[in-house]
Amino acid sequence: MTVPVPDSTADRSEGTPSALPAPGTDPEWYKRAVFYEVLVRGFADSNADGVGDLRGMIDKLDYLQWLGIDCIWLPPFFASPLRDGGYDISDYTAVLPEFGDIEDFKVLLAEAHARGIRVIIDFVMNHTSDQHPWFQASRSDPEGPYGDFYVWSDDDTRYADARIIFVDTESSNWTFDPVRKQYFWHRFFAHQPDLNFENPRVQEAIIDALRFWLDLGIDGFRLDAVPYLYEEEGTNCENLPRTHEFLKQVRKVVDADYPDRVLLCEANQWPADVVEYFGEAGEECHMAFHFPVMPRLFMAVRREQRFPISEIMAQTPDIPDICQWGIFLRNHDELTLEMVTDEERDYMWAEYAKDPRMKANIGIRRRLAPLLDNDMDTLELFNALLLSLPGSPVLYYGDEIGMGDNIWLGDRDGVRTPMQWTPDRNGGFSTADPQRMNLPLNADPVYGYQVTNVESQLRNTNSMLHWIRQMIQVRKEHPTFGRGSYAEIGSRNPTVLSFVREFGDDVVLCVNNLSRFPQPVELDLRRFEGYTPIELTGRVAFPQIGVLPYMLTLSGHGFYWFELAKPAEPVEEPAGTDDTSVADSLLAAGLVGSGEEPPPGGTADTGGPR
Repeated sequence: MTVPVPDSTADRSEGTPSALPAPGTDPEWYKRAVFYEVLVRGFADSNADGVGDLRGMIDKLDYLQWLGIDCIWLPPFFASPLRDGGYDISDYTAVLPEFGDIEDFKVLLAEAHARGIRVIIDFVMNHTSDQHPWFQASRSDPEGPYGDFYVWSDDDTRYADARIIFVDTESSNWTFDPVRKQYFWHRFFAHQPDLNFENPRVQEAIIDALRFWLDLGIDGFRLDAVPYLYEEEGTNCENLPRTHEFLKQVRKVVDADYPDRVLLCEANQWPADVVEYFGEAGEECHMAFHFPVMPRLFMAVRREQRFPISEIMAQTPDIPDICQWGIFLRNHDELTLEMVTDEERDYMWAEYAKDPRMKANIGIRRRLAPLLDNDMDTLELFNALLLSLPGSPVLYYGDEIGMGDNIWLGDRDGVRTPMQWTPDRNGGFSTADPQRMNLPLNADPVYGYQVTNVESQLRNTNSMLHWIRQMIQVRKEHPTFGRGSYAEIGSRNPTVLSFVREFGDDVVLCVNNLSRFPQPVELDLRRFEGYTPIELTGRVAFPQIGVLPYMLTLSGHGFYWFELAKPAEPVEEPAGTDDTSVADSLLAAGLVGSGEEPPPGGTADTGGPR
């Protein structure tokens, strides 16, 4: 079923492209873009088999265009045994049959590009599934061409300093293979053996797979798990120099043959480590995720203090001009808690994961609305921070309507339930019999598809969906959000986070109340003396900024976005103009009588309406 797009599509800002610019003409598009992560499996089912597919996604592109999305990010949709949501890939150049085929993907690309929407895809560079033909050949024929495509060892004692990432499921980074009679290395699950990047043929095979998708016309990759490509004794096997050398090699291929494509690095590290993935002059990855910002947004709002955000932003190094951060409110579907202290993690679990089913590994797998108790003010504040902090924002599908989760489903399925389009059968996601659905629709009283769905929110102009669309449009009108500098403005009220984004003459002041109670704040804005703050959603002018502290009051979890408009240049009067010449002009025009003085300012009261 196609969701109706309201007539308000006509009010989309003029100049919005109907198709992508010519290749090579928009190399830094990713710095302005709003990304939308969407699971093919969970968005729309076109053939009534209960599973979302590429054709179903094509049917929903008009909705994404109306929403204002610039780029779709697709997690893995490759051939896979699906033991890790598709991140266990068994063929880098094939589509999982239940999603469609390569021809369907080509149509999706063409239709997205025709609407001015780009498409990037996940590429799992670090490992494959143990069902991949490369691994099957490697384990069965150690001396064959694929014998050293993976990392093998006679014992499990090497690389002892490398941490175990999935501590809740794995006890070692080595697993014994009964066929080859050796141990194979894996940084993630035991069914995901790591590729051996010491082997030049592995490097060639990976670059060939990248070229396959680039030749189809995709706009870039999210490179999954790139810090773990190489291993070295005596290190933690992360962020090794040879990893950066290989990524630079990939970047050279992209720059030489595929203009305007983007490489987005996924490295769950501290900012000081992640910046290395940009390269000294931006010669490595175009973008990288800023993981530590995410948990600190939640921490700051729950503590009602700006310091967690202020501190991580102060620790964030400068990056090359052509590079950009990617920011999100959850990593996919998880509030990841790796980049916090043990004490902070315990605090976050206590505040946001009161039921043990909500925990996963060392994170919290919940959707945004349930995390924030479905409070509209808090949801708006979080999305305002996402859209205004430095970096390109990534929305997770369904968050724009406040979809809920189902903690009773196993693994990550609780936050990957089907998109809720209508209050009809299966939420408009599929016409399949409900018992055939790959995952059940959320049907609880608060977040169920009968209440929370796209159709109902399209009809309600005060809905979360319309609000998100409006804020995306406001963001697009101000390039400073994507490309501007960031400077925090302190105040004596610790609950208020204020900062200025500047890009040339485009200056925006953002003021955010992290408290649930109304708050006053005085801001030192003397640098902008004479400027007029204009609120961006209603274009209301506030009092002009002077030399005294600028006083504002904010509602609980309220925020302001202000354009700081420069004072008008004084108009010089023509030489020789004085009060006498003004009076003569008025007399000649018959606006004053002979012998009368003109009123102050050189104007006259004609007796007309004021």
